Amino acid sequence: MFSSRRRTARFPRRAATALGVLGAALALTATTAGGATAAPEPPVKIEPGQAYMGVGARIHQGIPAGQPSMGTLAPTDGVQGIDVSHWQGAINWTSVRNAGIQFAWMKATEGTGYKDPRFNTNYPAAYHAGVIRGAYHFALPNASNGATQAAYFVNNGGGWSRDNLTLPGVLDIEHNPYGAMCYGLSTTQMRSWINDFYTTYKSRTGRDVVIYTTASWWNTCTGNWTGMYGKSPLWVAHWTSAASPTIPSGFPTWTVWQYTSTGSVSGVSGNVDRNKFNGSRDRLLALANNT
Repeated sequence: MFSSRRRTARFPRRAATALGVLGAALALTATTAGGATAAPEPPVKIEPGQAYMGVGARIHQGIPAGQPSMGTLAPTDGVQGIDVSHWQGAINWTSVRNAGIQFAWMKATEGTGYKDPRFNTNYPAAYHAGVIRGAYHFALPNASNGATQAAYFVNNGGGWSRDNLTLPGVLDIEHNPYGAMCYGLSTTQMRSWINDFYTTYKSRTGRDVVIYTTASWWNTCTGNWTGMYGKSPLWVAHWTSAASPTIPSGFPTWTVWQYTSTGSVSGVSGNVDRNKFNGSRDRLLALANNT
């Protein structure tokens, strides 16, 4: 079991390079009683580049690393998936697929200057194991405009091809883990930012970007905006044992539900986010292939 102590090492917010910050994070491994090396628990306090899906919600709710979120009792039937970043360390994707996981999204980029150091390993490895996979971008709307970040995402792993195993990219937009909840943007500015990201991603890939968010963030920071429900599939994070998630006011339904941030699966060391697709495998393949 890993300690949930916060990291003591600090990095200058602007001076640290992506590899310097993320490489230091990867170096934070622990040795189990059996001598095997496993990935560390992500800390509550994080440095630029270290964000992962749900970190904003964890910080907002005050949930320390290593402490279970709600949602561990949610049903695990249907088409199951996970999402990962460098915090999961080395992953045995064959074991993941054999455990019944059919899809996965993995962190590719953050802002305009960080690329996840595990992405280039995870992305092809999942593909070769038969896991339908895709990439996600952790948005920093206060760092640049949406078009710039969409282009950076596409140029660094967020592209798409119709090969039966590639999902459209994801815009991870949630509580700011580094500061003000809505990144200092008004609801009108946030709507414009999201639409700019969407438009650029669509022009570069031909696909509608999937939006990952929480109901509380979306309702607050976009003002219950309905402008994306006809464009983007919704991936909602709601860690609950309920039979269905609470979704943002601007969407009629969910496509993917992240129901816990402290799940487990064979092939992954430590906690991993667990997700459920709202439909059959055939519909998941339709999302992957844009049919």
